[in-house]
Amino acid sequence: MKNANSENMYTLEGTVPLTQAIPLGLQHILAMFVANITPIMILANVCGIDQSLTARLVQNAMIVAGIGTLIQLFPIWRVGSGLPIVMGISFTFLNTAIFIGTTYSMGTVIGCVIIGGLIEGLLGLLAKYWMRIISPIVAASVVTAIGFSLLSVGANSFAGGQGAADFGSLNNWIVGTVTLLSCLLFQIFSRGYLKVISVLFGLVIGYILAFFLGMVDFTILKNAGIVAVPKIFPFKPEFNLSAILSMVVIYLVSATETIGDSTAVAETGLNRKITEKELSGSLAVDGFVSSVAGVFGCTPITSFSQNIGLVAMTRVVNRFTIASGAVIMIIAGIFPVIGALLTTVPQAVLGGCTIMMFGTICVAGFQLLGKCGYTARNTMIVALSLSIGLGFTQSTGMFSVFPKIVQSVFAENCVAVVFVLAILLDLLLPKEKTVAEV
Repeated sequence: MKNANSENMYTLEGTVPLTQAIPLGLQHILAMFVANITPIMILANVCGIDQSLTARLVQNAMIVAGIGTLIQLFPIWRVGSGLPIVMGISFTFLNTAIFIGTTYSMGTVIGCVIIGGLIEGLLGLLAKYWMRIISPIVAASVVTAIGFSLLSVGANSFAGGQGAADFGSLNNWIVGTVTLLSCLLFQIFSRGYLKVISVLFGLVIGYILAFFLGMVDFTILKNAGIVAVPKIFPFKPEFNLSAILSMVVIYLVSATETIGDSTAVAETGLNRKITEKELSGSLAVDGFVSSVAGVFGCTPITSFSQNIGLVAMTRVVNRFTIASGAVIMIIAGIFPVIGALLTTVPQAVLGGCTIMMFGTICVAGFQLLGKCGYTARNTMIVALSLSIGLGFTQSTGMFSVFPKIVQSVFAENCVAVVFVLAILLDLLLPKEKTVAEV
């Protein structure tokens, strides 16, 4: 490829040789693949959607994630940030989508997704009018909360996946540990380009080991077609005001995670503060592409924290490189057999790969806190927002006295609680006087 250079992988612009870009892009896809399709599979199962349509929705989820990532990387007008962010179907909306789907219908879910996405997209375009309330200490608190919230996700995957029959089994411990050690050793002893594909190397080693231990199930490949055209509007949209309002609230929660993710990738990957234009574009693509996801019968899309951790760990921020992963996602959607093959990666392998990446997000949060300064006021904001946000959401049933809508937003979402508390404390606590004022 003309002007392709390996050194470009550490810069936003430029191209990288395909022999290097494709493995790096694939590494990003494998980091988020299962998390991208799982919300759709759970929602379809709870709402009684048949297996053939569920397979189509999984296919659509990959295509939407690829489209969203490309727009995020290469903005269209003011939609998209241009930052190295990978997009995917969000878990944040799952509980609310299940409630709406079982209470009303899947058509009502899709109506809520479309309208809510348009609202978030417009809020993103108007971000300059309200973003001042997101001070650096608030953003730092949210990034730290995202890192902490993902640690249990990595641990559950390491043990085999929450709810798995073999959860915590010896085989899962062996595979997860070997995968993690492979990533670490490759990261320590390799040089140059090989160093940044340490996660992919660990995944391959873990996958091979899992195969010989009989942990890889290929039965899903029997029913996977070779080529399948995406199904648009698999459900007729229906519009219910109360359901739409409840979904809009979750969109606001998701927006807080996007703010944290976007801030983190700029700070850790590009070593600079995020610009107002980038943050506005990131929120806009979250919203508008979520509406597109609704057209494909999927729940909303958002930035993936797993991949923010991967960027922080490898320092690979090249848009062309990450775009190659987005293209792989779209191909996986058009050719279901590819997507089906990727789903055979055992959870323990993914856990071994991601556990360190999630810790890297925590460290990014600590670094942001350090830049804000450990003043008495900042310490109070961080201490209260994190202790209440992380503590209360880990206490099962603590939110049971509140209405269902409050439970669905806050009960299991520490990021939402931390965000709200950090903003309130930042607004209400008296500002510390400067030397000049004293």
